[in-house]
Amino acid sequence: MSPSRRPGTRIGVAAAVCAVLAATACSTTLQGNAVSVFDDPFRVAGMPATDGPTGVRPNAEPPARDVEGTDGGAIDELAASAISDIEDYWAVAYEETFDEKFRPVAELISWDANGFDGEFCGEDTYGLINAGYCYPDRTIGWDRGELLPGLQRAHGDMGVVMVLAHEYGHAISRLAGLTKKDTPTLVAEQQADCFGGAYMRWVAEDSSARFTLSTGEGLNNVLAGVISFRDPLLAENDPDVGFDEHGTAFERLSAFQFGFTDGPSACAAIDPAEIDQRRGELPVLLPEDQTGELPVTEDSTRSIIDAMGILFSPKNPPALSFDADEAESCADARPSPPASFCPATNTIVVDLPALEEMGAQADPQDGGSLATGDNMAYSVLVSRYMLAIQQEHGGAALDTAEAALRTACLTGVATVKMTEDVTTPDGDTIALTAGDIDEAVSGILTNGLVASDVNGASVPSGFSRIDAFRLGVLSDTERCFKRFP
Repeated sequence: MSPSRRPGTRIGVAAAVCAVLAATACSTTLQGNAVSVFDDPFRVAGMPATDGPTGVRPNAEPPARDVEGTDGGAIDELAASAISDIEDYWAVAYEETFDEKFRPVAELISWDANGFDGEFCGEDTYGLINAGYCYPDRTIGWDRGELLPGLQRAHGDMGVVMVLAHEYGHAISRLAGLTKKDTPTLVAEQQADCFGGAYMRWVAEDSSARFTLSTGEGLNNVLAGVISFRDPLLAENDPDVGFDEHGTAFERLSAFQFGFTDGPSACAAIDPAEIDQRRGELPVLLPEDQTGELPVTEDSTRSIIDAMGILFSPKNPPALSFDADEAESCADARPSPPASFCPATNTIVVDLPALEEMGAQADPQDGGSLATGDNMAYSVLVSRYMLAIQQEHGGAALDTAEAALRTACLTGVATVKMTEDVTTPDGDTIALTAGDIDEAVSGILTNGLVASDVNGASVPSGFSRIDAFRLGVLSDTERCFKRFP
């Protein structure tokens, strides 16, 4: 988002989130049963949302593939096991999807980016902290020295598996004729994300002989890995614009979820037109001379609330209070700091220091982290306004699992409404900027407050929370109420 003073320069707004799957301001988790088998908030794409073992099975089958250049260490064994397992999946799924015989990749290659004697796809591997699929050679390779150990530390064993499932997705796209030499990188990358999601569904269904994946925190960690692979945030005048574009975190999560939910056949539908339609008017580049960040202050908080009033025009707009203790005295809701909604008084109560802390930006050099910034905070603030909108709408409880996901959905609607400038009575201009959506989904995954009910309680699955938010981004208010009655 980008607020600006009437005569002055424009400043950006983004959202803040924790870089690990724990946050200082976290929602609690709702428990219970939903009324509809199709809209069950306690399921993930039709599967129960549960925690449990995630990673290598205790008695896992050994790798079925050899690795060229390996040092024989544990990280290469994990990678070889991952490729072997991914091939077990595609040995069946490929023929079922494309009605053709599956062909495994030709070779697996390992290197240490700190060493001087490696080569992959015709390139010297010194300093090559990467993993990839080599189209000419039909090989998959990875850096065992820096990349895979870093992924393992950040996202566990399944973070390594996910990256290799993505790389194998490139091999599947090429084998099926979905991508060619002139296919845009953006399309190829999101197809690969989608194919990776399809494989991860197979693991989550307990079909793998080597790995397990819980649909609760296990899948949340995988999604965190997908977010960390997003494109860097660029300005409109940056020379790297349009070069080697992979997609925003929101886009890549969407592609992964398509595969996880609908299987590999859904991945074939990802093309330039589909990505353009999904992207819509969402900004992907920052305007020149903007950071996309707006410090969280009392004035900026009022501006966001004022913008919501203009965009949604409630007959009885909620009041705004900066007395954090006021949330404790609410008669019909528990506090959900740093922003709470009290239905009894129709008031949004903000703990400003806590909101400011949530909106802090992480080190921009930390490219492996989740998206951080001020819209983490502002998206939580907007979500509490969406509870006021639900109360005025009437007919729907505010303290259920459906309410939590309805809130996420409506926050998605509100986020897109801000793609156009909104001028507040005080002369501020509020507008969505590149990076805001990624920051919002990072927050939804790590603390769940955007996808929480009036008491700050959310559903266990980050996958379901993000799915509800995306529904709002791609639809409208009426759809949110119908989807989550």
